[in-house]
Amino acid sequence: MASPEEKAPSGGNVVWRIQTARRIVQVLSFLLFVAVVFGLGPFPVVLPVMFTLGLQQQTMGDAFAMLQAMLSEAVFPWIPLASFFLVAALLGRSLCGWVCPFGLVQDIVAFFKKKHMEILPRTHNSMVNIKYFVLLGVLIVSGSVAIIVASGSDEGLRSALGVFAQAPFNALSPADTLFAVIPNGVFNLINSVDSFVAGVLAVRPLLWMRFVILGAVLVLAAYVPRGWCKYFCPHGAILAFLNRFSFLGLTRDPVKCTKAGCSDCVQACPMNVPILELPWEKFVHPECIYCLKCADACTTKAIKPKIA
Repeated sequence: MASPEEKAPSGGNVVWRIQTARRIVQVLSFLLFVAVVFGLGPFPVVLPVMFTLGLQQQTMGDAFAMLQAMLSEAVFPWIPLASFFLVAALLGRSLCGWVCPFGLVQDIVAFFKKKHMEILPRTHNSMVNIKYFVLLGVLIVSGSVAIIVASGSDEGLRSALGVFAQAPFNALSPADTLFAVIPNGVFNLINSVDSFVAGVLAVRPLLWMRFVILGAVLVLAAYVPRGWCKYFCPHGAILAFLNRFSFLGLTRDPVKCTKAGCSDCVQACPMNVPILELPWEKFVHPECIYCLKCADACTTKAIKPKIA
């Protein structure tokens, strides 16, 4: 699913095929994540991508959701942490651009909105820090639950936090709403109208808050491509920090790059990475998701992935 602006100019057909491959990988990854409904899996695989904790069975797990769930039981989350560290070291934030189910949803929404909003650099540089505060808030709540559970006196806190005790982020996560709450609601409606109505009435304030958040995120994605990934995603916050140490990066050929008077790569980047201000030989940037749209936009094919 390549939008008109994604199609490579003359001389960029090789990179365009990479963009086509990215779309195929995104769709196949999404189908793999939901393939449990077709009887496939589950597999003992945990990935640092934004999915859901709200399905009883999953083909693969969401590392950040598992991290919260393990902390809520006072268990050290070594599996999700290992997932974050290993993936970031080898692939940086490329799973955000190639595998994440909610990333695909944002790309689809942005595809149907041809004219996007431009965010001023100063505003962007301030807003990218929001996701770190979201991450910090979630870790404070989950860490507090872990400490109190480990001390043996958790009933009061669990009761006070309610659904936020197990996974404070996923209790309002737009991905959970889209991939679990809505499908489960449709299933209940098909099987029992009374059960569906009772479920809605039982958690109505939280349910409507979920819908409002999901709607706001989808509108944001329509006007600001990958707006959730850039500004609010706690998965992205962890990977953005670790991405600085990734073996995977991009390189820009100083002979082929017509830097003077050209900023096509910067304009094409959905994550607002200042590509032309970064080193030639190899550059890694916290916000880069390795979608290769910059390489797609470069008419001289000066930008390529590099592992070193």
